Amino acid sequence: MLDVLHELTTAIERQEPVALATVVEVKGASPAQVGFKLLVRPDGRIAGNLGGGALEQRVREEALAALQEGRSRLVHYTLREEGSDAVGMLCGGEVTVFVEVYQPVPILLIVGGGHIGQPLAEMARIVGFQVQVVDVRPERATVPQLDPATITPWTYVVLITEDHVTDERALRQVLDTPAAYVGMIGSRRKVGIVFDHLRAEGVSEERLARVHAPIGLDLGGRSPAEIALAILAEVVQVRYGGTGTPQALRARETGDG
Repeated sequence: MLDVLHELTTAIERQEPVALATVVEVKGASPAQVGFKLLVRPDGRIAGNLGGGALEQRVREEALAALQEGRSRLVHYTLREEGSDAVGMLCGGEVTVFVEVYQPVPILLIVGGGHIGQPLAEMARIVGFQVQVVDVRPERATVPQLDPATITPWTYVVLITEDHVTDERALRQVLDTPAAYVGMIGSRRKVGIVFDHLRAEGVSEERLARVHAPIGLDLGGRSPAEIALAILAEVVQVRYGGTGTPQALRARETGDG
C-alpha cells in the first residue's frame, strides 16, 4: 500500500493524471479485501493490486474510463459468472470499489490582460482554473512571457490581445502545443485573414480546425465582462465535453421531468 501511495504522491507533484481504486466494502468470498488499492495511469500502467483476475481487470477498465471522463465513481461488482454487475468469477462474494480521479489543476493561459482579460481571469479563478496572464504591460501580467514549452494537455489558451498582429504571432507559438483548447478573439474577417496567412505558410486545415475563432459561445452580450463570460463558457464546455444546449431544451427532448 505504501508503494501505491508513494506513486500517487509523485503523480500529484508532477501534475500527472491518475486514478486510485480502493476497495471500500467486501461481502462474502473475494480475493480483494477492504483497503486494497490499485493506481491506474492513462496509458494503462498500474501500481498495487486488487487480488488479480477478472475483478482487477474490470476495475482497471473502470479507472481508465473514469480518467477519460474526469469523474470519480463508486462501482459495485458481484463475483459470479452471471447476474447484475457480474465479473465472471466463481467466488460468489460482492465488492464495492471507489475510483477516485486525480487530475492536474487546469490552467487558463490568457494572452492579453486588457479589458476582457481582467474579468476573464477573475471568473476563471472562481470556477477553479489556475490563471496565467501574458501581457506586454508588466503590471497586467502574471508570467513574463508566452512559453510554448510550458503548455500541457491541461492548459487552455485564450488569445485576446489588443491587436491582430500580436494574436497571430501568439497563435503561431501555441498552434502545435498539446493545449486542451486554443481560442482567438476577433471578427470573422480578422480570423479569415489570420488563417489565410497561416495557410500560405503551409499550416494544414486540420491544425487550423482546432482553433476556436471567433472565440466564445454566442450569449448575446457585448460588454467586456459579458464577452469574457462567453469565452469562459466555451472553455468549460470544451473541458467537460458539453453541448451548450439549454437544460430546459434537453429535458423536453429527452422527456426528463
